[in-house]
Amino acid sequence: MPASLRSARRKPGLSRRAFIGALGKTSAAFAAAPLIVPRNVLGGPAFLAPSDTVNVACVGVGGMGKVNLANMNDVAITGLCDVDLDFTAPAFETWPEAARYQDYRRMFDEMSDDIDGVVIATPDHTHALITLTAMERGIHVYTQKPLTWSVWEARQLGLAAKRYDVVTQMGNQGRSSNELYDIAEHVKGDTIGEVGEVHVWTNRPIWPQGMDLPSVLKRKPDSIDWDLYLGPAADMAYDPAFHPFVWRGWVPFGTGALGDIAAHSFAFVATALDLGAPTTVETRSSAFNGHSYPVASTTFFEFPAHGERGPVRLTWYDGGLKPPRPEGLSDGEWLHSNGMMYVGSKGTLLHMGGVRFMPGDLAENKPPRLYDRIADESHENNWVRAIRGEENASSPFAFAAPLTETVLLGVVSLLAGNKKIHWDAENLRITNLPEANRHLRRAPREGWELPAVDAG
Repeated sequence: MPASLRSARRKPGLSRRAFIGALGKTSAAFAAAPLIVPRNVLGGPAFLAPSDTVNVACVGVGGMGKVNLANMNDVAITGLCDVDLDFTAPAFETWPEAARYQDYRRMFDEMSDDIDGVVIATPDHTHALITLTAMERGIHVYTQKPLTWSVWEARQLGLAAKRYDVVTQMGNQGRSSNELYDIAEHVKGDTIGEVGEVHVWTNRPIWPQGMDLPSVLKRKPDSIDWDLYLGPAADMAYDPAFHPFVWRGWVPFGTGALGDIAAHSFAFVATALDLGAPTTVETRSSAFNGHSYPVASTTFFEFPAHGERGPVRLTWYDGGLKPPRPEGLSDGEWLHSNGMMYVGSKGTLLHMGGVRFMPGDLAENKPPRLYDRIADESHENNWVRAIRGEENASSPFAFAAPLTETVLLGVVSLLAGNKKIHWDAENLRITNLPEANRHLRRAPREGWELPAVDAG
């Protein structure tokens, strides 16, 4: 716990949350004193005051979690948790005063009163259960993208965000970038006219995919708690092909290139076009064995008309696939390895190492300002400031959960045999292929079930 909260004003045996709550009861008498403002003044018991130090823990700190923590300003790192203690050693050395854990459940049981917010940066398949566990305890959550492994899990976290009074953020940092809002203002400001077609492409996967399951049993390092790593996934033996990082390419643990990158890029499109839920989704891929995601795929998302805009067809490409080269590129110029292209009735907006317009004179349009920008474009610090009540989170679960549902429907189409699915978002079901509904959620191992969240 930071020194700022280890003051003589705190009574022995009184938890940090109870301590701040007690301050709230006497705040009126000390209105002129430089004390911590009570959380309930800022909209609920879970919220901190701008003067308060935010205590942050992390589950899954060996990889991206460490990056997220390093990007945060004016916080105290109080707890670090990872199933692989050797992989996490550099993070332990970076924050030597933080408590160390291998099991997130024990960390929450022992020190949840001293954790204001937690970063969840584990493999995709464990995001939902860890996140919901934290929210139930009143802990603010920053969960890496994609928000969940399955469509059903995303729906549950969306409901949880309505039920629990905590700040939520998905780790798609582009949602805090100026470019996202610049593009949205141009699209909504009619710079390129009516947009009915969008293309998004990536060079992912940059990890192995299209592989068979390992056939030779490997010795598990003593530093890894493999049962905790598996979590809700089916029982399977440890193999270095699964951990670390390479888990993204395996169906039991990751969501492939689509889950990795579309959570970023689709946020741009969803903001600019207010996409909502798709009506149909169809994935076409290279060979798929059901265990490891294919090396390349294309997914077609159809969105209905909304408000003043017409229907939109969004096409996703991965594994090096790209859309047709647009008119307007210079001779010898080709599409980069990652990018987005909005095709409008007046021209095209190309987001590829910056924003450009074709024809070029469209850039002279100055659309009205519709969005506030995020200070310093820091996604992590936006979340910290939201915990203090200073601003709103830029990618709360109210936005991120429906976005994740859309993204993961592309995976569902793949798992259903590269078949086109018709989506009823309100009722969370596929209407044309009843057998495909089983891919909306997993059958978890006993003891790792994610409880359904009461919509009420």
